[in-house]
Amino acid sequence: MASLKGKVAFITGGGKNLGADIASELAPLGASLALHYNSPSSEAESKKTASELASKYPDIKVKLYQADLTAAGPIEKIFADVEKDFGHIDIVINTIGKVLKKPITEITEKEYDTMFAINSKSAFFITKEAAKHVTDGGKIVNIVTSLLAAFAGNYTAYAGSKAPVEHITRGVSKELQDRGISVNAIAPGPMDTPFFYPEESDEAVAFHKSQAMGNRLTDTKDIAPIVRFLVTEGGWINGQTIFPNGGYTTR
Repeated sequence: MASLKGKVAFITGGGKNLGADIASELAPLGASLALHYNSPSSEAESKKTASELASKYPDIKVKLYQADLTAAGPIEKIFADVEKDFGHIDIVINTIGKVLKKPITEITEKEYDTMFAINSKSAFFITKEAAKHVTDGGKIVNIVTSLLAAFAGNYTAYAGSKAPVEHITRGVSKELQDRGISVNAIAPGPMDTPFFYPEESDEAVAFHKSQAMGNRLTDTKDIAPIVRFLVTEGGWINGQTIFPNGGYTTR
């Protein structure tokens, strides 16, 4: 098994759901963990994740950070804080995202601004800071969406605000190639998380399930091992978008 002993992984949204599963994949390999969560409502679950990992893997350091990362200033600060606390950053995993399902005629300017701040702006500046802080030979992974390989009504704000992240990822992969840093995107299918269901009817959920193997949604545990691979043996993969979705869609 690959080792990440001595490495530091910074995971945005790392306190719960997909981010917590990714942390649970990296901790057994020896990676110390800087885990971010967005709002006070996520504090209890994030503390539970950090406590469990620190207890189970006493040889690693685990530290929590809370911040709204929809502006450049807080992003710059959190990277500086992580580097100060851990000494260096080797891996950055960005899981931040928000889903909105609405006809374009009903989307307000405020909703547009919110979606692009969360899905695009945060990813841009997280990737920018990662490019500045990650050690040579490091890894950067952005989570996007399988809707980038499909076109569907009512997801214009969501898919539209995630699409730039793929281009950011590819461009930065070229910029960092000489430093041996791989930069990739993972585009899961519709994921079985609390963020998914409020936007979908029962009929829509059934349809999404029917489009993938096993008649089910993507599980966060389908995705976390792929992140682990990209930051270990899969380091030769660079500038790519991977679509793990059980056959839901492809390019």
